[in-house]
Amino acid sequence: MSTAPVEPPQRLVSALSGDPDSPVRKWLAALPTVVQQRLDAWDLTLERVQAPGGRGSLVALVRQQDGTPAALKFPVPGQASAREGAALAAWDGWGAVRLLRSDETGGALLLERLHGAVSLRSLPEAKALLEAAGTVRRLWVAPAEGHPFETLAGRTEEAVAALETTGALVPAAGPLVDEARELRRALPAGSTEQVLLHGAFRQGKVLAGERVPWLAVGPAPVVGERAYDLAGLVLDRFEDLVAGSGGAATARRRVARLADSLEVERDRLRAWTLYLAVAAGVRESAAGDRRHGELLLEFATWL
Repeated sequence: MSTAPVEPPQRLVSALSGDPDSPVRKWLAALPTVVQQRLDAWDLTLERVQAPGGRGSLVALVRQQDGTPAALKFPVPGQASAREGAALAAWDGWGAVRLLRSDETGGALLLERLHGAVSLRSLPEAKALLEAAGTVRRLWVAPAEGHPFETLAGRTEEAVAALETTGALVPAAGPLVDEARELRRALPAGSTEQVLLHGAFRQGKVLAGERVPWLAVGPAPVVGERAYDLAGLVLDRFEDLVAGSGGAATARRRVARLADSLEVERDRLRAWTLYLAVAAGVRESAAGDRRHGELLLEFATWL
């Protein structure tokens, strides 16, 4: 049990809406009290809040009653975060961080503690891609009957609407946005695969552990085809490819290598990667990071 004050990290505070009446700001204002209540209810001793932390959750490093280290996570409320615990429970530590307890009412997750400062991005690129592919393969399981997860097809209209809104703010990207929009509409209908996906997979979402060397964290679970998860890996460290020579050829080889190693169709992986690159590129350009956005759009043209 702990009485130490809890302050949300500045990165999380800055990432959330500035409207004091928005639901996420109300959640943020109540967070110190909610964290303390969960520490007390689960007999946890607070060591410290992880900083700088992420933009989508508060993570506190804690000790359980028997002294075992753990991590107490409070995801920002939303549809994806509401299903995170269900996905971790489905994987039960196979390829992903193990869920120890969950509070379905408040959204808190008690997780096994990993080495938060050590992700696959700390490895050389070739080794990181190999380990990432081995990790994500373990997550692709058949969802249980009556599962609570969205499907890729179900997310399509929302995704297309978001792309149209942000794309309108970046007129120069018009042809790429049109292509990406059509891909996003067509791709879910072109596959019969229905496996549980991480939904936000990349090297930075795989952390070093004690139980096994590498475990995935932070899913935004969705049910659909495996190529969607792999597309995030194709985009990993894309800045290095853009900065180097022969980047376009290297990007296409990466698509081929990942697709072949995990028995995914190359064309579908290319298409999902193009969609994700364009969606991220116009989103970042519209938000003011034009340089990063333009690099993502350039990467998309190579595919």
